[in-house]
This record gives sequence, C-alpha cells and structure tokens, in this order.
Amino acid sequence: MSTDRRFPKGFFWGAGTSSHQVEGYTRNDWTSWEKQTAQERAQESAARFSHIPQWSRLKKEASDPQNYISNAACDHYHRFEEDFDIARSLHHNAHRFSIEWSRIEPQEGMFSETEIEHYRQVLCALKQRGITPFVTLWHFTLPVWLANEGGISSHRFPSCFKQYSEKIAQTLGKEIPFWITLNEPDVYASYAYRKGEWPPQKKDIFSYLRVIRNLIEAHKKSYAIIKRLVPDAQIGIAKHQVAFEMACDTSINRILKAVAHYLWNRWFLDRIRNHQDFIGLNHYNRNVIDNGLGKNPNERVTDFGWEFYPESIYQALIELKPYKKPIYITENGLADASDTLRQEFIPRALTAIHKAITDGADVRGYLHWSLLDNSELARGFYLRFGLVEIDYATKKRTVRQSALDYAQVCKNNALTM
Repeated sequence: MSTDRRFPKGFFWGAGTSSHQVEGYTRNDWTSWEKQTAQERAQESAARFSHIPQWSRLKKEASDPQNYISNAACDHYHRFEEDFDIARSLHHNAHRFSIEWSRIEPQEGMFSETEIEHYRQVLCALKQRGITPFVTLWHFTLPVWLANEGGISSHRFPSCFKQYSEKIAQTLGKEIPFWITLNEPDVYASYAYRKGEWPPQKKDIFSYLRVIRNLIEAHKKSYAIIKRLVPDAQIGIAKHQVAFEMACDTSINRILKAVAHYLWNRWFLDRIRNHQDFIGLNHYNRNVIDNGLGKNPNERVTDFGWEFYPESIYQALIELKPYKKPIYITENGLADASDTLRQEFIPRALTAIHKAITDGADVRGYLHWSLLDNSELARGFYLRFGLVEIDYATKKRTVRQSALDYAQVCKNNALTM
C-alpha cells in the first residue's frame, strides 16, 4: 500500500548551479588560484580522503592536478539551453543559477553589455520552458580587479557590490523574481580567512571578522537598491545551516550546542533579519556533539567523506521557524559518483522536509544541488554532485537514475512511498 506525501500547491522543484563551477573559461580570482595550487591540492588529496571506502575508485582523478583546474568545466555557458531542456524534461519548474560578476564587470565601472545580454538569454531560455529563476549575484568568485584591491576584506567591497547589484537590477531586474545576494557568506569567510584554504588564503581572525562585517553591509546595500529598482523582487541569501545534535543530554553538550548554533546558524541571519524576504537554506550535514564537536558516527559516508544522514534537514528547517520567513531550500545533495546513495538520499530528505512542513516550517521550494556534475571548487571535478552526469572529455550529458526518480516527485508534487 503506497502513501502519498503531497507538498503545498505552487511548490518549486528543481536544482541549482553556480557560474564558475559549470560555465567554463571564467576569469576571476579563483581561476589563477586554481592553476597555482593544483599540484599541491592533488598531492594532499590522499591525506584528506584515503580513509573513506570510496577512495580506491576516486584516487586516480583526485591525484591528477588537471582535476583542480576549471578550464571548460561543463561548458554550460554555451550549452545552457541543452541543460535547461534536460531540466524541463525532468519536470523542474525552478532553477537556481549565478551571474558571474567577473564577466559583467571585467574592469571596475566598465560593464559588458555582451555579457548582460548573455544572461538575459539565459533568463529568457528558462522563461520559455516555464522554469522560474532564482538568481545568485555572488557565489564566491570575484573580478580580478577587486581581488587585487583586497577583495571582500577591502572597505570598498560593500559599495562595489552595491554598484554591481544596481547594474543587474537596472538591466535584468524585470526578469528576476527571486534574488540571492550572497551564497554561504559564513562558509566563504571561514574557509578563505579563518582556515586559509580558499583564495586569498589569509588565515587571520581580524580579516575574518572584517569580511563578515563587509558581507553583511554588502547584502543590506544590495537589498536596498534592488528593492528600490524592482519593488516586487523577493530577496534573500543562501545560508549554510548545520544541524547541531547532542549525542546525549549533558550540561557540557547543551552549552556546546547552544554556542555552536548561535555562532554558525543564527549570528549572520540575526543581523540581516529586516533585510530579507525569504531564507535560502543550504544544508548538507549534521554535527554530533559529545564533549566536543564533530563526533558523528559516520557509519556511511559520501564521496566527500561527509556523513550520509539525509534526515538532518528536518532540524535545520525547524530551527528557521522563529524568523517567520518563507524558506526555499537552495542547496541539498551529496557527492556520489555511483548514484546509489543519491537514489536513497532524495526520498529520505524529502520525507524529512515534508515532516518539517507538517510541523509548521514554511518551506516553499526544493532546489537539489546540483543539476550537473561540476567543479567542486577546491576539490575539483572528481566529486560528482549532479543529477546529470558530465563526461568532461566530450561534454556529453547523461541523466542519472536518481534524477528520473526525482522527476516523478516534481511532476506529481508528491512523494510516493
């Protein structure tokens, strides 16, 4: 006997991409960094991932320096219509993508009408297929001229981002109903300025705090200018949330959970509370606390070494209820080249999301990460997140079984168990 878990009327179903990871041949701060560090990252891959069961089949790609250089990526820049045809065939009615700032403004104050027209065509292609766009303005990459001036740590960053946002609102604003100003600002600040693993690899707490402050100010300025130019625009950020979970209820665990939850999940959102119309949720994992953080049992792990536990998204959604904002899940997925875990992951995650909706979370859409296999930033191409497999040599697209299973949910607006 089957049971249908129906989702709210008008629910958005789809997937996401980001410009640098799929378009190919971008020229930004990551482009040169990839070439400078490819050898180093290839050499360190074994130390990072050889402990996971999948390492034997990932080793060859992970140990190849070319894996870490984006180059043509998926060539989505030229093949976006083909990719959107695939999305439409999978019954997606929404798609998240990012505009590449370095294409729009290759030199400060000099905007490329050719590239603006390109993204107009991208928006038009989605509209023609009945797919609603969720547009991200910043997904980690920066124009080279801005990176050379200090990037996000520069006192000029908020005003530069405002100027870029204003240009997009003036030229493309009527075509964009949903705006995501920033993608995972806390993750970027942490990896680039606290851990020193992403460009510009500055491990400095004062720079980290300055970057966080600048990102908050940049979002607020962007929000204000977009609202002025496109009053009906719905604007938010894509915020990475972790489900902090206690292994057992002890005083130290309660304290650790409260502090971790406040600093990682609430601090940034609290400071833009009055400057967002919705919350975009990016969620991948839980963090089990047992007299310390990161005590996950990891009985099963993804190709990234992350714990396989789809149900943690329920807690992440419930914890966003106090903000009283609509929630769109803007990223949720896993690295799984075999596609075996993904076929299990999606229905389990959607079951948890349906339960969260039943328990009062105002969830209005689910955008799986990602539509295509892509360059997973510092880890390169060997981690496969896509509903669609990419042969990077030929650029052939192959729809995975998990995508076909997910397509039935999108078509029926319901999960059949």
